[in-house]
Amino acid sequence: MGRPDKGLMMVAGHPLLAWVAARAKPQVDHLILNANGDPGRFEALGLPVLGDGLPAGEGPLAGLRAAFAVAQGFSHVATFAGDTPLFPLDLVNRLGAALEGDADYAIAASRGREHRTFGLWPAGMADRIADLFEQGVRAPRDLERHLRKAVVSFPADAIDPFFNANTPEDLAALEALLRGAALR
Repeated sequence: MGRPDKGLMMVAGHPLLAWVAARAKPQVDHLILNANGDPGRFEALGLPVLGDGLPAGEGPLAGLRAAFAVAQGFSHVATFAGDTPLFPLDLVNRLGAALEGDADYAIAASRGREHRTFGLWPAGMADRIADLFEQGVRAPRDLERHLRKAVVSFPADAIDPFFNANTPEDLAALEALLRGAALR
């Protein structure tokens, strides 16, 4: 949308990231925001901020790699998009159920589209992800050549739960959907 820190844009009285955090927190034991630059700009969210520790532009897998580094002792790393505040409240549970098969990781889908930023990654994959990163893999879609994924489809009746804010019109639509909702 032509500005940095889209997640700090106000929607229905709160930063977009606050809405995302409110939906994510009940699904995980610990929630950490992955963002580079000055972590102080996110202070009002009350979340620990973890940078990639790499130069800018290294891609989404840099954040996943960083998350694995601090997830020691946990069974999984769950990932959420910072501009998509309507995702299902049972997202992590359903992705976890999909990992009971032979998949290496699980991602969400709706309306025939995969949402690779919404994923569940067994912590035991840390070394594999680090190795693939060192080999130049930077985007979640590129993992499909190396790892087995499970895709969990979520219903998107009237509203797509993975609707994200990419334009001012999207923000207005989110404002209408979230107006009157309580931030938990």
